[in-house]
Parts: sequence; C-alpha cells; structure tokens
Amino acid sequence: MIRVTVTRLAIDRTTNTPVVFLREAVGTRGVGIWIGAPEANAIALMLQGQTPPRPMTHDLLKAVIEAIGGRVRQVAVTAVRHGTYLAEIHLARADGTTLTLDARPSDAIALALRVGVTILAAEELLDEEGTSTDEAPEPLSAEALREHLKRLGPEDFGRFLP
Repeated sequence: MIRVTVTRLAIDRTTNTPVVFLREAVGTRGVGIWIGAPEANAIALMLQGQTPPRPMTHDLLKAVIEAIGGRVRQVAVTAVRHGTYLAEIHLARADGTTLTLDARPSDAIALALRVGVTILAAEELLDEEGTSTDEAPEPLSAEALREHLKRLGPEDFGRFLP
C-alpha cells in the first residue's frame, strides 16, 4: 500500500460525473476515481476547509465512531473489480481491538479528510489503473463544482443504475 493524497476534484465532461484524483504522497503516479455528486460535495467542503452548517453523513459517521470510543486509523483504496473501486476503513475500538469495514472509496476519502488520517492505495491501482493527473479532466473550482451539482437532476443519476 502506498500513501496517497487527494490532489483535486474534476468533472468528466463525457459522463458528467465527478472524479476525485489521488496521487502518491512521494511520486508522480495517480489514480482517478469516478464518484457520486454528494460524495464529491463532501470531499470538496473538506478540501476547502469549510464546515457545513449541519452535519453531513460523513460528519455523522465521524461523530458516531468517536461517541462509542473508537477512532479511524486509516482508509485504503484496495482494488478495482469490474470497473468498481473498493476501499476499507480501518477502525480501532476503545478496547484496543481493530475492525475493518468495507466502503466505497468516496465515502472512505470523505471520512479520512474529516478525521485527518492517512489515505492508502494499493500499488497495483497506481501501476495498472493509474491516471496521470496531466491527462485528467480539467479541474473545477469549488464554485464551479457547486454550480454543476446544483444543475444535476434525478434523471442524471438514473444512468448509473446497473
């Protein structure tokens, strides 16, 4: 596993879908992961250092974990299967035992940004599925992303059903 950072969010104009880009903390390899609009908004808020007026789902998850005496140790993007990226959230319980939860990468990343923990990615993803950020879609400003998300309607999400 390689430590990565979130470098930016963009919109893939061919699919009208947000993309989060992870890049090696030390190195130049990266991977783009297509994500949903709500998760893109949650990630964008954290990248901008903004706190929403009311807790979002990821804020609630953080609060619940902390309320029961747990803590997030790290998150990891572990694999891609049939075009779907997989991730894990690694937790430590109050009694010292650990727990690993299956998660969508976008949720794991949004949570990691809220609690300030390391984000890891399997090296194979960077080698085989890596996307150079030089070849990636144009980045969006925070305001442009917000405007794009406002324009999305229910019909935009229907395309993503299996």
